Amino acid sequence: MAIEPKPDGWLSARRLRAHATIVAVCLWSLYVWNLATPGLRDRNGNLKGTDFLHLYTLGSLAAEHRGADLYNMNAQASLAAQRVPETAGTRYLPLYPPQVSILFAPLAHLSYGWALTFWWGFSATVYAACCYVVWGACPNLCGYGLSVTLAAAGFPAFFHLIAWGQTSALALACFTLLFFLLRARREFLAGLALGCLIFKPQLGLAAAVVFVAIGAWRVLAGSVLSAAAQLGVGVLYYGLDPLCEWMRALVRVPALLPLFEPRPYQTHCLRTFWTMLIPWEPLAMGLYVVSALAVLGLTIACRRRAAAPLGVKYSALLLATVLIAPHLTVYDLVILAPGFLLLADWLPGQGLTALNRRLGILLYLIYMLPLLGPLTRWTHVQLSVVAMSACVYVIWLMAGQTDAPRLGKTA
Repeated sequence: MAIEPKPDGWLSARRLRAHATIVAVCLWSLYVWNLATPGLRDRNGNLKGTDFLHLYTLGSLAAEHRGADLYNMNAQASLAAQRVPETAGTRYLPLYPPQVSILFAPLAHLSYGWALTFWWGFSATVYAACCYVVWGACPNLCGYGLSVTLAAAGFPAFFHLIAWGQTSALALACFTLLFFLLRARREFLAGLALGCLIFKPQLGLAAAVVFVAIGAWRVLAGSVLSAAAQLGVGVLYYGLDPLCEWMRALVRVPALLPLFEPRPYQTHCLRTFWTMLIPWEPLAMGLYVVSALAVLGLTIACRRRAAAPLGVKYSALLLATVLIAPHLTVYDLVILAPGFLLLADWLPGQGLTALNRRLGILLYLIYMLPLLGPLTRWTHVQLSVVAMSACVYVIWLMAGQTDAPRLGKTA
C-alpha cells in the first residue's frame, strides 16, 4: 500500500509514510480511548465489536443446533439478550448462509468479551498475513517494509473491520489465495478459493461475470464446487430447511435494504452511490446498471490485455468487485489491500508519465477517502466511488499502452 514515484514527486515515500503514520496513530489511539471503559459499552454507548454480536448469536444457535432460528430475528434478539444482557433490544437482519453459524459455534462457548478478543486477534492476523505475502511478491516494494506496514496499519478499511467485528478478513484471505493460485496457473484450485466467497456472495459477482466473459471454465467449475460444498456443510448439520430459508431471505433483500443499510454513508459501491445522489429509485437503479456494466467492460478488457501483468488485471478485478457489489460496507474495502500493493509495485516500471501520476493520486485518494464517508450524509456524493471508478479507467488506459517486453510475466 505504498506508492513510490520519483523522490521529488508529491507522493514521495517519505510523505506517504508520514501520512500513514498520522492516520494510524489517530485512528487507533482514539479507538483504544473509546474502548477504555468498564463493561461492553464504549464511551459512545455502542456495543464493543458491534456486528460481532450477530456472529456470536449465530454461533450460539449452532452450538444448540437451532437451525430453525437462523433467520428468525425475534428469536435471535432474545438469545442475544440472554447471552449478553447489555445488548437487550439489539436486532440484526440475518443474511449469512447457514454454514457461517457453524464456524462461530466454538466461540459461543466463551463469554462475549473473550470471543470478541479472539476474533479481533484472528482478523488482524489474517489481514497482516495477507498483506505480508502479497508484499513478498512485490520486488519493487522490498525496500519499503516500514512504509507498507504503516500503511497497512492505518488503512481505514482495516480499522473499520476491527471496530465492527466483521468477517471481511476471511474474504481478503479468499482473494489473496485466488491471486496466488491464478499466478501459479492453478485455475481449478483458484476457483475453489473463489467459491469460498459464498458466505458473502455479493463479493463474488464481479469475478463470476469476468471469468464467464473470458471463458475461464476451470475457475468457474472450481468455484461452483467449492460453494456447493460449503453450503452442503450447512445442510449436513441442519438439514435442508435453513438453506431454503436463506435463499428466500436473499430474495427479500431489496425490500429490506433500509434495515440492511441503516448507515448508507458507510457504503462504497455504485448502487448506493446513485441511490444517495438521486432520490428517484428507478433512475438510480438504471444508472447503477449502466455504470456497473461499464466497469465490468473495462475490467474484462484489462483481463484480455495480453501484455498486462496479472497483478494489474487482478487489481482491476478487486476494484470492480467493490464497485458492482449490490451491497458493500466500508469494512469490506480491506479486499483492496492486495490491489494497493500490486499497483504500487507496478508503477515504478512505467515511467513518470501523466497517467502514472494520475494512478498514484487515485490510489492515495481511494486509501484516504473512506475517512470522509460520514460527510456523504450532507453532500450525497461518495467520493471514494468516483475515485475507484476513475482508477479502473486509468488502469485500462495504462494496460493498453504498456508494451510486453517491459512487463515480464503475463497472464
